[in-house]
Amino acid sequence: MKLSVLDQSPIRQGGTANHALHETIALAKHVESLGYHRFWVSEHHNMTSLAGSAPEVLLGAIGANTERIRIGSGGVMLPHYSAFKVAEVFSVLATLYPDRVDVGIGRAPGGDMETARILATDGRPKFERFPILVEQLRTMLNDRDFRPRVAPVPPSPPPMWMLGSSHESAILAAQYGLPYNFALFINSQMIPELFDLYRSEFKPSDSYPGQITEPQTILTVDVLCAETEEEAQRLAMSRRLVFLRFARRERNVQVPPVEEAVNYPYNQQELQFLNTKFQQAAIGTPAQVRARLEQLAEDFGTDEIMTVTITYDFQARLRSYELLAEEFGL
Repeated sequence: MKLSVLDQSPIRQGGTANHALHETIALAKHVESLGYHRFWVSEHHNMTSLAGSAPEVLLGAIGANTERIRIGSGGVMLPHYSAFKVAEVFSVLATLYPDRVDVGIGRAPGGDMETARILATDGRPKFERFPILVEQLRTMLNDRDFRPRVAPVPPSPPPMWMLGSSHESAILAAQYGLPYNFALFINSQMIPELFDLYRSEFKPSDSYPGQITEPQTILTVDVLCAETEEEAQRLAMSRRLVFLRFARRERNVQVPPVEEAVNYPYNQQELQFLNTKFQQAAIGTPAQVRARLEQLAEDFGTDEIMTVTITYDFQARLRSYELLAEEFGL
């Protein structure tokens, strides 16, 4: 099974966005040395807890600091942008780093709707145009005869991935013959039959050479490894509390220290909310996490797992990926 990484550049209390972005670059170098397959970065707007608002910029720095690992966007929120501009940006990246760049695209706003309106050039987000934008972007990336010409022309077009957390995204990916990455860490209640739906509806495209001819999937999961289950669960409390505060729309939310998260006075409703949100997470010793990921891979029928790990302490994040790589023998 392939193991990959999605990093969201979390900002911890007492830290800065500068720290978070440089830690993402350091993490990319680290997981490349450990043998992970891909390293993607996310797009979020108007958030104090996540620093990555421009994945295409961050990918330039990551590509310059790595040599082999595939890099990509997890993802570019396409309704905010011109498909032509996105095609140009990723053509530059694919020219700088040939055969290493993935274009992950999504429909979600990546933040609140007020910010989405400001991002839109005319104040109107184009969510309803997402299918059209997907087709435009695919054409621009793959059709060398398209005019106006997308420049530069990379040695080979970067593959597009559909990202999603719903049935609608799975069906759209299948209709366009695109590989599909499902965010189980966002929608923990999705049933494994979602990938069956994607596979059954998949229609390979014969219009673009090099496009996939068979369904291809990734499952993205919350993961945290430590030497003991108790330590892993303790470290995971920072992730749980930052999500709770985000869900309650508190201001200036950042990843809290472990002790603060452990000692927070959760009520029963909050605990139930968090248990539901993280019910599909893989948290524990390396053996426990491996067993959980292999079970999820079997349930969903995928051969690639993408991991999301958020901790207060960056060294704990590095160690989690080390332990997982050792357990899987990467």
